[in-house]
Amino acid sequence: MTSPAPRTLGDLFDTFQREAFRLETLDDYSRSGSVDAYRAFVDGQDMPGDYNADWLDEIRTHVGSGRRVYRVHVLARPLTPYLRFELGWGYATNATAGEEFFILDVTDRPSPLPSEVGDFWLFDSTTAAPMDYTDDGKFLRADVLPDERAAEFVDYRDTALAHAEPFADWWAKHAE
Repeated sequence: MTSPAPRTLGDLFDTFQREAFRLETLDDYSRSGSVDAYRAFVDGQDMPGDYNADWLDEIRTHVGSGRRVYRVHVLARPLTPYLRFELGWGYATNATAGEEFFILDVTDRPSPLPSEVGDFWLFDSTTAAPMDYTDDGKFLRADVLPDERAAEFVDYRDTALAHAEPFADWWAKHAE
């Protein structure tokens, strides 16, 4: 009997059926993607016309087939330059393709999540993939866990969502 092939984050994006949820906890992902767009933002340039085009296409495909892609970002104000970029350019742009965003602002309150909870993706409430980053925002890897581990990540998701507010509402009050 052969064992199933290892699953990757890419495999999970290709095969999820209902929903893909992301918890973000970092203030800086500047070395993980969209590096050129981030530099343009910091330099005060206009957003490139093709900014995030591949991700937007992927989101449109998922949402168009009835699947939900959504995330909660745990953050505290004042926003870092990277978060101003991610929220102002990234979230606002990605929302046009149907991705949903929520903010869990812990500026004036403790986080309801345990301190050891970091970034992860959770697919169909059955498969979790915690993500590792360097201290300066460079993505290292995602570890796809056995499905038996999903329940704790479902709890983290549900807790984060229960304490978060829709991005558009939060941004209207706190955009910098």
